[in-house]
Amino acid sequence: MGHEYETASPDIYDILKDFARKNRKEMTKSEDILWNALRKNLQGYKFRRQHVIMDYIADFVCLSEKLVIEVDGGYHEELEQQHDDQIRTDYLQKRGFRVIRLKNEEVISDIKYVINKIKDELNKT
Repeated sequence: MGHEYETASPDIYDILKDFARKNRKEMTKSEDILWNALRKNLQGYKFRRQHVIMDYIADFVCLSEKLVIEVDGGYHEELEQQHDDQIRTDYLQKRGFRVIRLKNEEVISDIKYVINKIKDELNKT
């Protein structure tokens, strides 16, 4: 089964790709915890981290299942950021992606719950 991968327009792709590469090298504590848990607990699924999808960079994505996982820090509680996050989520959903938003705190404090939440979403397909 083939996949159609959508990527950013050529004028900004290199900028996003460089930013994604930098983000992979400088992951937050919660991103690092989740990345290690995804690789250990969900070995049947291939996840990418800091992956460019059109004009956005997804924290984590399983392309085969079209599942995006976003790990949100405190600034995501600001009203303007919530609005931007909703636009991003709507954009991805219109392209067939499912989006899970997680808070840093829940990843750090209860990774087992987070992995089960992701497994539940993967099992919906």
